[in-house]
Amino acid sequence: MKGVVPLAKAHEHDVFGSKAVGLGDATRGGLPVPPGVALSGPIVDAVASGEPKAIKKVAKSVRTLPGPFAVRSSAVGEDGADASFAGQHVTLLNVPSADDLTDAVREIWWSANSDSAITYRQRTDLFVRPSVGVVVQTLLDPEVAGVMFTQNPINGADERVIEAAWGLGEAVVAGRVIPDNYRVARSGEVLGRTPGLKKFAIRRAPGGGTVDEPLSKEVAEQECLTDADLAGLNAMASRCEEVYGEGRDIEWAIADGRLYLLQCRPVTRAG
Repeated sequence: MKGVVPLAKAHEHDVFGSKAVGLGDATRGGLPVPPGVALSGPIVDAVASGEPKAIKKVAKSVRTLPGPFAVRSSAVGEDGADASFAGQHVTLLNVPSADDLTDAVREIWWSANSDSAITYRQRTDLFVRPSVGVVVQTLLDPEVAGVMFTQNPINGADERVIEAAWGLGEAVVAGRVIPDNYRVARSGEVLGRTPGLKKFAIRRAPGGGTVDEPLSKEVAEQECLTDADLAGLNAMASRCEEVYGEGRDIEWAIADGRLYLLQCRPVTRAG
């Protein structure tokens, strides 16, 4: 049974899932990805069923990773151009330690086998029993995070569209704040900037999980990104297109002044 590998060694989509392989491609391509490991579908099944050897192996695999952890599903067929499974599979942020991973992996396995996830699979012609891989990474404590499209997802224009908010990017991904919006040409010229209204930031909670931190009106309306940040994101978009191809949907974060790639998938086609 293939079990646990560093992200850089995650190659097989049918074993580790698209998210893990995508992050593996990014790591091999020199993109700045937080350290992590990929758990194969079979070992996730074994952990979900309570096999002691599998549980011990998974815990051991992350002992050298700086915690706390972000634990995300990497099911086969997830994050494709035809089906993203956005919102169907649980993501667990700020899992405190290796000892807490078993419950986290089980929760993700169950989310991929939920009624809503199975219905989504039926609707996208992917109705087979899901092979649920899992990605475990060091969870950043970002100043700013968000999403970026390497091409305008609304009109197809050849420009970067960037959305940003304070704290963890889940506030943007889940649509819980009005993020700052930027449009940047491939040349780096800033074509447009519209400040949002970020009334709170999602932060790591001391005992695990996350907390909404209220922000002052001044900070809520303040732009998150500088011109230097936008230049860095534009460069990341170009590098992602070199590694993956055109039309990418990227999740990113800036922590301790450094830009990181959290996820890169094809823009999902409307169907």
